[in-house]
Parts: sequence; C-alpha cells; structure tokens
Amino acid sequence: MLTVVNVFLLAVLISQVNRPAIASETQAMLRGRGLEIVDANGRVRASISVMPEAKSANGSTVPETVLLRLITERGRPAVKISTSEAGGSGMSLAGPTGTHQTYVSIGAKDTSTTFKLKNEDGKERTLAPW
Repeated sequence: MLTVVNVFLLAVLISQVNRPAIASETQAMLRGRGLEIVDANGRVRASISVMPEAKSANGSTVPETVLLRLITERGRPAVKISTSEAGGSGMSLAGPTGTHQTYVSIGAKDTSTTFKLKNEDGKERTLAPW
C-alpha cells in the first residue's frame, strides 16, 4: 500500500514540473505612501515620496510635493524630480559628491519656465524663453 501512495505522489509531482508558468490574469498594483530602492549594502539609492505640506524656516508654506530622488553610491541625491499643484514642477541634476555649485535645474511654475546651468567655479547661465 505504501508503494502505491509513493507512486501516486511521484506522478503528481512529475505532472506539476511539466506545467508551463502562466502569468496572473489580474492586473497587480503596488500601492503605498513611498518607495525606496536599496543597494546590496542596504543604502537607499532611489526613492519616491509624497512630502506633506510644511512651514519653512522663514515661515512660508511649502506645498505638498511628490519627489523622486536618484542617489549616488556615496549618498548624494544627484537627480531630483518634483511636482506640486502650487509649487509647479522641476528637475535638478547635481554634480558629484564634493561639489556644491555644479548643477542644472529646469522648472515650470504658473505661466513661466526656468533653465539654469551653474559650474563649481561660480559661472552661471540662465536661459529664458524669447
């Protein structure tokens, strides 16, 4: 009797191995208040966050903002993309760790746009529409 049960279980296992993998037909949705991607050492390398409305140090109100950050292996958020209804949308690309003034920024707020380039030596250029 035990031999019959073992043969039956073996047949079931073999039939399962030959079955093709089929993707789920229901669409999956990942939902949350934020997302962090970490590297093999556990350091955050990318994040998407919804930042709540807040008061700045000078007392002005900073609107709720969605922020995407791409972070270098040394922890510098080198790419930032943000958007909010009141604050507009923008993107900044920063130089490597150790630089403080090297960046490109692009922004759109209300009915105006900005495009600014700045080097570490302080040279700066702002482009404006005609």
